[in-house]
Amino acid sequence: MRALQARDWDAVAADLDARGHAVIPALLSPSECGAVAGLYEQPDLFRSQVVMQRHGYGRGAYQYFAYPLPDPVAVLRTGLYPPLARIANRWQAVLGEAADYPQTHAAYLDRCHAAGQRRPTPLLLTYGPGDYNCLHQDLYGAEQFPLQAAVLLSRPGEDFTGGEFVLVEQRPRMQSRPHVVPLSLGDAVIFAVNTRPAQGTRGTYRLTLRHGVSEVRSGRRRTLGIIFHDAA
Repeated sequence: MRALQARDWDAVAADLDARGHAVIPALLSPSECGAVAGLYEQPDLFRSQVVMQRHGYGRGAYQYFAYPLPDPVAVLRTGLYPPLARIANRWQAVLGEAADYPQTHAAYLDRCHAAGQRRPTPLLLTYGPGDYNCLHQDLYGAEQFPLQAAVLLSRPGEDFTGGEFVLVEQRPRMQSRPHVVPLSLGDAVIFAVNTRPAQGTRGTYRLTLRHGVSEVRSGRRRTLGIIFHDAA
């Protein structure tokens, strides 16, 4: 994994402001992607599995990691948090809300746990032919960090076809706007969990976002999801 400090966080912030999402290319190397994807077959690492079609979430399955998180997942979650907290605090200030996300993820988890949200939320998702993920938001309690990440662990066009990452913005008094986000092996997409600020002719307003994955046409697609708040 390339040093997170060396990434162009100003560009990430600009993309998030403009579109509600930003791509960090090659966050994980091919070998790192293979190692993380292979964790799916180690059930002792996970606290629960969800088969999406049983709940009307789509088709496919995902597993939530248990604490302690495996090193690659813990390193990403801890390392991504500080630059994203700076963006989150700026968004809060723009929206006229308290900009009080702490500087470290450990301090933020203390807040989650004090609110009764103690279950880890990073997850591995797996999709096969015909699988998809309905538009949704990853909200697990009153405490919510406004940004999250997804890292593609499979090669588009080789390991799978279809399976595009999709974001939809719900705009006030307007029709919804879709975004299809192209990703390559190891790329991470950072995106808004629920709402983000946007500038209009009458000032700042909120856009609501939901995300999902289009139907996989062939092969297998695996993704690592990094959510920074824990679940109740």
